[in-house]
Amino acid sequence: MTYAEEHVHPEPPVAGDETATLLGSLERQRATLAWKCGGLDTAGLTATVGASSITLGGLLKHLAHVEDDYFAGRLFDRQPSPPFDTADWDNDPEWDWHSAADDTPDQLYALWRDAVARSRTLVAQALTEGGLDRLADRRWPDGRAPSLRRILIDMIEEYARHTGHADLIRESVDGLVGEDPV
Repeated sequence: MTYAEEHVHPEPPVAGDETATLLGSLERQRATLAWKCGGLDTAGLTATVGASSITLGGLLKHLAHVEDDYFAGRLFDRQPSPPFDTADWDNDPEWDWHSAADDTPDQLYALWRDAVARSRTLVAQALTEGGLDRLADRRWPDGRAPSLRRILIDMIEEYARHTGHADLIRESVDGLVGEDPV
């Protein structure tokens, strides 16, 4: 996955409405992660920094899982998509992180891109069904149902946290630094 494959590095609107601002922010986080992980081979995707076991490949697989869980699972109460549907989460709650080492770069890039594409479709559907106020079909244990707005904020937070990890790891791999592609 290279920056050219992602085509553009989106910016949230400077003065957009709430929906455009939230979606723009999420797309910027996704594009930044794609840039930080892009163009690397297996060695690059399995590199770690310091005491952390986090890898860029693990980040791609984990965020593919989170995309599937938040939008298909939580928002629409659907069963997990492959390969997350057959993972032994009970015996390895960190399966997405650990199993990434067994996948090729092409598999990891495709898994993440496909999960993002499904999420975009589901978000568009949810927006037509009630906008940002549309409640998730899967309720929290206390019975409350988060809105699409809350799910988008949680997803932006998830990407922001992990894009910080990607910054450090990518710099250790080949010196790539910065906030945006040149």
